[in-house]
Order: sequence, then structure tokens, then C-alpha cells
Amino acid sequence: MARERGRQVVASNRKARHDYHIEDVFEAGLVLTGTEVKTLRLGRASLVDGFVSVDRGEAWLEGVHIPEYTEGTWTNHTPRRKRKLLLHAREIEELGREVQAKGRTIVPLAIYFVDGRAKVEIALARGKKEYDKRQTLREKQENREAQAAMSLRRHE
Repeated sequence: MARERGRQVVASNRKARHDYHIEDVFEAGLVLTGTEVKTLRLGRASLVDGFVSVDRGEAWLEGVHIPEYTEGTWTNHTPRRKRKLLLHAREIEELGREVQAKGRTIVPLAIYFVDGRAKVEIALARGKKEYDKRQTLREKQENREAQAAMSLRRHE
């Protein structure tokens, strides 16, 4: 069986970019069971409540929902179990130090396959205040209106 090439995104957390200021992005491997991989290949996962914790020199992905594999038997996985992340020791140390700083957290941005291997893109982030969220929405709306005006001008 030939392995697929490139990056196939399974799930992305678009809400994270709305709720947080993204400061630094890392790519980590995931330790998964067979039924979890099969479910991900079907494109089924939710990162909405996900976060990363650092505990005793190991990074863990928590709160991510990967539904049970429909064809699975008694060997099926638990949908919201803790999953170990594969990162370099110095990256885990850096993340652990940064999380100790006030107001920082680690959020998953996307789960995807790279050359057949499951990866998760995680980000060191700082929570936005409510007015920051409103400002971001206002900027997006202004950009959209400017793009619409430019496209109308081109077509005249």
C-alpha cells in the first residue's frame, strides 16, 4: 500500500485564533491506538475543548474528542482520553516554563497527517480580553469590506 504524501488536515481549531493571541507554534507527534488512527483517517475529531498540559517532563493532549471507531470491537478507545505528545525534551521544558508565566496556555490548532503519520500543531498562546476579540472582528469586517470594494472596482 502506497503512503499518501503531503499534509492532510483532519481537524482545525479556528476558534483558538479568535480566543487567543498565538505566540509560538510547534509540531508534535501523537501517540495513538489503532482505532484512533482509523477514526482520524475518516476525518472525525474535535479540538474545541482541547489543551496541552506538561507533567513531569512529558506533554499531554487533553480534552480532544476523537469519536469511537464505528467498526471497532471491545478494543475501541475512550473518546476523550489523555494522549501523549512527542516533542524534544528542550521543547517540553520551554513550554513548561512559559506556561508557568501568567496567562499563558498551550492550545491545539490542528490535527493532520504528514506522510502517513499523525501530527498535532500546538501553540503557546495568551488569552484575549473581550475588547481584543471585538477589535479582531472589527478588523476582519473592515478587510472584507475593502476586498469587496476592490473587486467591484476591478469589474467596472
